[in-house]
Amino acid sequence: MLKALICDVDGTITDPQRRVHTLAIEAIRDLVSHGVEVVLASGNTACFMDALCRAIGTSGTFIAENGGVYRIGYDTPLHIDGDQSLCWEAFRILDAYYHTKGVTLQLYSDRYRFTDLAFARTVPADEVRGVLGGSPVKVIDTGYAIHLQVPGVNKGTAFERLAADLGIGMGEFLAVGDSMNDIEMLERAGKGVAVANAHLATRNVADWVTEGKYGEGFVEAIKKYHSIFSTSTGQPQCNL
Repeated sequence: MLKALICDVDGTITDPQRRVHTLAIEAIRDLVSHGVEVVLASGNTACFMDALCRAIGTSGTFIAENGGVYRIGYDTPLHIDGDQSLCWEAFRILDAYYHTKGVTLQLYSDRYRFTDLAFARTVPADEVRGVLGGSPVKVIDTGYAIHLQVPGVNKGTAFERLAADLGIGMGEFLAVGDSMNDIEMLERAGKGVAVANAHLATRNVADWVTEGKYGEGFVEAIKKYHSIFSTSTGQPQCNL
């Protein structure tokens, strides 16, 4: 039985313009109203995720910064895992390299990040990896930004700790995602679903791939699996 949902945000519950899909919001709210724990997992900052949880209507539990940060509910401290100083060292190497080429790297929300750094995709991710060479950081291209994060930190590792804190087995989660940074999360969940627009590597590890893309694919996944969600209220399963 599935007891909870963990899902990516950009590319998964959004439309191609990065607007949150309205039917995805309805699906999430329906799950929440039936007592299903919903966890949003993203590369975005914690403050962004807090606002998104409130706007959508979840319990406030999220993963941010590609696994570097997670929180249970609205009123508990952030759990932080990672070493941002290593990311800053790597970024300074990149910044110096691209400065010689007349390119300025645009950081995203660096004042609000605790463990990783993210910048605009104005340079090729593979080139970034080549420039950093043996630097002790990994380069993550989410399709929306390029992130620098220390190895061993990802959505899957945060998922393990978060699930333990919630008292829910990872095998009792449905996971939905689209990007390569969702792979570890999908692999650990009881059921892993990739929406149709997902990266090939993500589709390859999924238990099932939707026909619909983006938010439409997410809703399709919820409709497929809603009947095997076990709810805490004992009420009938979600009525999508």
